[in-house]
Amino acid sequence: MPAPVKACAGPSAAVVRQFATRLLAWQQVHGRSDLPWLAIRDPYRVWLSEIMLQQTQVVTVLAYYDRFLTRFPTVHDLAAASLDEVLGLWSGLGYYSRARNLHRCAVEVVERFGQFPGTAEELQSLPGIGPSTAAAIASFCFNERAAILDGNVKRVLARVLAFDADLAQSAAHRQLLQHAQQLLPSAQRMPAYSQAIMDLGATVCLPRQPRCQNCPVSGLCLARLEGQVERYPVKSRKPKRSSLRLWLLWAVRADGAVWLERRADTGIWAGLQCLPVFDDFEQLARRLPARSRSRVQELPAFLHLLTHRDLHLHPVRVQVNGRWDGVGSGQWWAPSALAALGLPAPVRKLLTDGLQ
Repeated sequence: MPAPVKACAGPSAAVVRQFATRLLAWQQVHGRSDLPWLAIRDPYRVWLSEIMLQQTQVVTVLAYYDRFLTRFPTVHDLAAASLDEVLGLWSGLGYYSRARNLHRCAVEVVERFGQFPGTAEELQSLPGIGPSTAAAIASFCFNERAAILDGNVKRVLARVLAFDADLAQSAAHRQLLQHAQQLLPSAQRMPAYSQAIMDLGATVCLPRQPRCQNCPVSGLCLARLEGQVERYPVKSRKPKRSSLRLWLLWAVRADGAVWLERRADTGIWAGLQCLPVFDDFEQLARRLPARSRSRVQELPAFLHLLTHRDLHLHPVRVQVNGRWDGVGSGQWWAPSALAALGLPAPVRKLLTDGLQ
């Protein structure tokens, strides 16, 4: 069992009094203003940016964000789309459960509320919206005094407060959230404050080599006074990196059609259309008709990196002549249809390169 969470001291009176004021003054001069979702208070666009930015760098998100808004300018447009279309636009962004929840959430917003609800509590009742995302939407768009606690904000607060409880434990997370609530300014200043504390974590209070000399709250920061800034935040649980080998069956008909099947709702590439996946070559070969086994071509294996896993992928191409009902419950797809499908990024690249 994990060790019990010890109580960490909350913010001092001086921190409560000065933190938000210093942060807001800094934001006016140094805060980010070049991102497309910063100057808006549309909950649909804020929600979309928050979901895309989970586990993904800003530079990667920008192009996807623009494409999504071009195709789905409102939550009603997104709700009316098919899941395949949503996954197709998401393809390459990773963490595909976000795309499935994005679609489910849009449908529920339209069916239950007609538009995005205005409180963090209601927002958290929607698929894929956790406490921090709900707080971001509520504070940015509806001026609710709700504390965001994403990775950047946790780092800022843990350092300012020298909060040394293990944030891998939910009790410690709840305790830090309580401290964060004490630092919030008035409702009118919430949009600017929420952006300011996120910007500070993203541009100044960095995980490694933080720029303390540029920090507006360095004089309040207990970690800096201790000379141990990089000790915080404390989080003991680190996922171990693993490796997995998979064989991909690339079955092609004479007309160029490719056999794809939808992945299960859990696991790697959940919910996406994909080449059939096998644990080894022998398992794959047994699923082929006897007349096709002489036409098997093993292509060079390649490595695809996920956040915590290395995928060693072994494509096996086979030309199918005559009648063949494929593998599993999939279907044949013409080359012209592939661009609109939700495909895993390495499978899309494999098929695209093969059509050139």
